[in-house]
Amino acid sequence: MTALSAEWQHHFIETNKIRLHCVTQGQGDLVVLLHGFPEFWYSWRFQIPALARYFKVVVPDLRGYNDSDKPANGYDLDTLTADVRGLIENLGYTRAHVVGHDWGGSIAWNLAQKFPQYLNRLAILNAAPAQKLVQEMASNLDQLRRSWYMLAFQVPGLPEWWIQQNLKEFVKNVLQGQAIRKGVFTSENTEIYQSALAKPGALSAALNYYRQMFSPWNWIKEFGRTPNPITAPTLVLWGEEDALLSQTLTKNLEQLVQAPYELKIIPHCGHWIQQEAPQTVNRELLTFLRQSS
Repeated sequence: MTALSAEWQHHFIETNKIRLHCVTQGQGDLVVLLHGFPEFWYSWRFQIPALARYFKVVVPDLRGYNDSDKPANGYDLDTLTADVRGLIENLGYTRAHVVGHDWGGSIAWNLAQKFPQYLNRLAILNAAPAQKLVQEMASNLDQLRRSWYMLAFQVPGLPEWWIQQNLKEFVKNVLQGQAIRKGVFTSENTEIYQSALAKPGALSAALNYYRQMFSPWNWIKEFGRTPNPITAPTLVLWGEEDALLSQTLTKNLEQLVQAPYELKIIPHCGHWIQQEAPQTVNRELLTFLRQSS
């Protein structure tokens, strides 16, 4: 980490009644990078210096992860989205480019649908809107098979206990085991992720994302609502051999977007796209984000 992180700054930023730990670099228009499960800001280590040549890059640990606050609640999608909205405001910006992977991508989709005024451009890496993922799990046996772990996480207490007993193996299996380009997940990198997930409260917080996702109340309040169209230019990058999320999730996404939309499939690449294919991802993000600079 030392060579890459020479110019990175670590801050705590207040938002939505919690403190988020953030890594920042660069100046200019704001780019916010949102990580997924079971990661933290470090998953964007290859993107931060590349994007910081042209932008102010801010990479939070999402609520509950690593060094950010870990409250008992607030892991529903709307609260997580409000965290990001407040982050943009408290950094002194009115709008941002938002880039999200996995859970961070679901938050980014939600932000774009419900608070379009905060968005310049939207970039999504291997992530579907939460409602689309749940619908796909209900109707597509292949996606249900891929998502079995999400259902296993619904059991109270037991997943935390099991993962804590097998934390090293769990992190290795999830990251390296599900990657296509496995070399990126060295023993050192896996240990860094393991240390972040081992922090008190982090594992339960991470699993609460999935528990809230399947909470009946969250679906009742959204029932019958048609999602607002996305008005920000949108780029979707998708690792072609994602073992966790089926490529069928990319079908008809353009129908959600009333703005320029582009889908790019990255061959020989798995779920952890920004780490497995960092040069490709950096090139695509810079080309896309700089169009409005």
